[in-house]
Amino acid sequence: MDCNPRPLFLILHILLSCAAPAFQIIYPPNEVNLLDSKASQGELGWISYPQHGWEEISGVDEHYTPIRTFQVCNVMEYSQNNWLRTNWIPRQSAQKIYVELKFTLRDCNSIPLVLGTCKETFNLLYLETDDDQGSHFREHQFSKVDTIAADESFTQMDLGDRILKLNTEVREVGPMNKKGFYLAFQDVGACVALVSVRVYFKKCPYTVRNLASFPDTVPMDSQSLVEVKGSCVNHSKEEEPPRMYCSTEGEWLVPIGKCLCNPGYEEKSSTCQMCQPGFYKSTLGNTECSKCPPHSFSHHEGSLFCGCEKNYFRAEGDPVAMACTRPPSAPRNVISSINETSVILDWSWPEDNGGRRDITFTVVCKRCRSAPSGGGGLNQLCEPCRSNVRFLPRAAGLQNTTVTVADLLAHTNYTFEIEAQNGVSPLAPKMRQYAAVTITTNQAAPSPVTVIKKEKTSRNSVSLSWQQPERPNGIILDYEIKYYEKEEQETSYTILRARGCNVTLNGLKPNTAYLLQIRARTAAGYGASSPSIQFETSPDSFSISSENSQVVLIAISSAVAIILLTVLLYVLIGRFCCHGKSKHPDEKRLHFGNGHLRLPGIRTYVDPHTYEDPSQAVHEFAKELDASCIAIDKVVGAGEFGEVCSGRLKLPSKKEICVAIKTLKGGYTDKQRRDFLAEASIMGQFDHPNIIRLEGVVTRSKPVMIVTEYMENGSLDTFLRKHDAQFTGIQLVGMLRGIASGMKYLSDMGYVHRDLAARNILVNSNLVCKVSDFGLSRVLEDDPEAAYTTRGGKIPIRWTAPEAIAYRKFTSASDAWSYGIVLWEVMSYGERPYWEMSNQDVIKAVDEGYRLPPPMDCPATLYQLMLDCWQKERNNRPKFEQIVSILDKLIRNPGSLKITANTTSRPANLLLDRSSSEVTSVGTVGDWMDGMRTLPCKEAFSGVSYSSCDTLAKTSTEDLKKVGVTIVGPQKKIVSSLKALESHTKNGPVPV
Repeated sequence: MDCNPRPLFLILHILLSCAAPAFQIIYPPNEVNLLDSKASQGELGWISYPQHGWEEISGVDEHYTPIRTFQVCNVMEYSQNNWLRTNWIPRQSAQKIYVELKFTLRDCNSIPLVLGTCKETFNLLYLETDDDQGSHFREHQFSKVDTIAADESFTQMDLGDRILKLNTEVREVGPMNKKGFYLAFQDVGACVALVSVRVYFKKCPYTVRNLASFPDTVPMDSQSLVEVKGSCVNHSKEEEPPRMYCSTEGEWLVPIGKCLCNPGYEEKSSTCQMCQPGFYKSTLGNTECSKCPPHSFSHHEGSLFCGCEKNYFRAEGDPVAMACTRPPSAPRNVISSINETSVILDWSWPEDNGGRRDITFTVVCKRCRSAPSGGGGLNQLCEPCRSNVRFLPRAAGLQNTTVTVADLLAHTNYTFEIEAQNGVSPLAPKMRQYAAVTITTNQAAPSPVTVIKKEKTSRNSVSLSWQQPERPNGIILDYEIKYYEKEEQETSYTILRARGCNVTLNGLKPNTAYLLQIRARTAAGYGASSPSIQFETSPDSFSISSENSQVVLIAISSAVAIILLTVLLYVLIGRFCCHGKSKHPDEKRLHFGNGHLRLPGIRTYVDPHTYEDPSQAVHEFAKELDASCIAIDKVVGAGEFGEVCSGRLKLPSKKEICVAIKTLKGGYTDKQRRDFLAEASIMGQFDHPNIIRLEGVVTRSKPVMIVTEYMENGSLDTFLRKHDAQFTGIQLVGMLRGIASGMKYLSDMGYVHRDLAARNILVNSNLVCKVSDFGLSRVLEDDPEAAYTTRGGKIPIRWTAPEAIAYRKFTSASDAWSYGIVLWEVMSYGERPYWEMSNQDVIKAVDEGYRLPPPMDCPATLYQLMLDCWQKERNNRPKFEQIVSILDKLIRNPGSLKITANTTSRPANLLLDRSSSEVTSVGTVGDWMDGMRTLPCKEAFSGVSYSSCDTLAKTSTEDLKKVGVTIVGPQKKIVSSLKALESHTKNGPVPV
């Protein structure tokens, strides 16, 4: 029987004090211990009163960690009052403290033979002081905190099972104002063991939120929340002042504001760390460092940007995240189309854009000439073009690949440098590349006369003077003065020619208003007329006496006789102008009635076959060369008369140039020599950038040679097949424009080519196309399957106009038909026209209205131009002047080439103005029928009558076949006309 519970309690702790593994307790970070009895391995030294009350002994806690404990169990005695006081505890910055007690307490019912009064509670008390009072102890000075009771108590059976039940109680003490305090434990008759005592206070611990650090903060007891300002961590800046609130429980609440890492730093683990090499960060923020963009680098930590590699740059406005770039390469495939003193330049985009999209083009114009050097040779001297040279749309900042340069000088060498630029081109002047093209302007008509002065006016005459045109473009041969009475509105006018810059107009009516225009003429023809100016003769303000009347009558008679004699002489001279050279007097007066010019045209081309001696034609039109100036390099082909070679021509005081050389083989006859040199006689008369240029002939030594400029890319058909689909639409149009310009020149000269085909177009290194092959005569064989046979080969029928095949009618209109076939060849990249159809099938199909279909991806406007060139009625075909104008419009408006003929129906015939064949302007069905009967299918409409537009609108191609219209072309024209007529007269039937 357990009569004394105290020894049993001591035995319990002795049994539990055996060695046990250490166990480290980790307290929450927001709790700061002021006292922890477990942390002391030695005696605590607390004061016990009376001495036989609380006892300090060694024991273990619930984790078997050795601890110092206090126990009391005087239940067998009456009136217990046992005190235990701690040492003095500094409170530090705490205002409210927490006391955590861990203890065991024995159930009073488990203690037999209790003599006194058994309790199951004990009291917690405290005393505030500013200093340590040592062992001085007074009970009445302490204030009670609370009575501590056990939730779990142990019994004798628990001791036998070695089970120790600990109770944990926490009490708040405060607020405190003094520097420290004591705790006291009062026992009034319980059996209790105080296992551990921990005294602590709570704080908001140091933390980092949003890159701001907040220090340890002890909450104030007087208020619920404490506002704390944070400080940005190293290498960061405030975006908004960081703040947080510390609660009384030591918890951080409501974070506000944040900090951002500096440029060159990124956020990692709540700190700002340097960017690693190869990375950069240019802005303030908490984003990660970025990898260096292409063609850039960073070798150091904390880089704000990445530097560019060698020969790569970053423009001023480029973001640091953009890759480093470089200037573009030079433009490619420059094509020049020369029209008198204007040139259209077209090129392709650079192969390398330097990694940028802001590409523009700048065109620099230079005027070049040869000058002797110190060593006896020649130097090419270039200077900037005149300021009045115009660039359309402009010379710099071009975003398209086409520019027109106007107002150049005639017969002048120019070099154009085309440079592609982007945003970094100014940073790398040594890396700039440009494409250069050299051209020579051809002869051009003079510019208009702009300054005209009236010197003297009388009743019947007026004296005028004027200044030479600003751009004469050659030697002024004479001036044409055209004048007429203002009231007659040019229905009857007079033309006068003068060599000087002044003239007197006689024979005018008194007191009459006249309009006058002047234009200058050079070897290239007439320039544009000046603006009309008005002048008036003096009024008839005095009477004429009989003697004066006779004088006036004689003067008038003499003037009339002179005028009639002048007209007669001019007519006689005009009849013989083709056989001799006309001599111009200083002034020639010719009268015209009803606006029709009666002067015969000036024919500048002379057929060399009209010369009795062919040598005379050759020497008149071709330059004789010394054979020693010619060096033949290699044979490139063979012709009818001999070999074709490439070589070099070096004339005295001139730069050596590459040339093509045609030789006449040995053993030739006089007729062969005459035919061979006929081509040189023809070529020598031409001077145009799109006509093959004759350099000269060798006739005084053997072999006989014809020397022309060298065209590096050979014939156009072979060149296109070799570079299939490698050119842009605008480049192809530029080639076609050059061919048309050359043919316009030939047409103006009065020369009919007769053999226009892609194989007879030569291409130089600048992609300039030039017309060649001028020396062949044509003979039509009787065999319908044959081609036109010449001494230079066969000319396929598929290039020839129908009337030329049927009636041998070769004109500029038949050349226009051939141009349409060339246009088809270019857009199909050198395909054979009509493919494998026989010549007989081609003749039959074309006669029945068949026309070649559009090539793949052919622009609709170009296919319409082909169809216009293939009009059966030759007068309806476009003139070469019109073709050049159409192609110029397409070059100026590249967007019109995007609509292809493959995906649209045949476009309306809007390229040419043909008022005679328009049917949309008629007012009645009868008018429309009359118009249709003027077409080539007019026989089909004989006897056909329609009562209204409603009836006409229902006409189909099948109906047209029934009345005899079997040709596809007229069928389409008629159906299109019917639709236009229906739209024009949609308000009701039209009477016949």
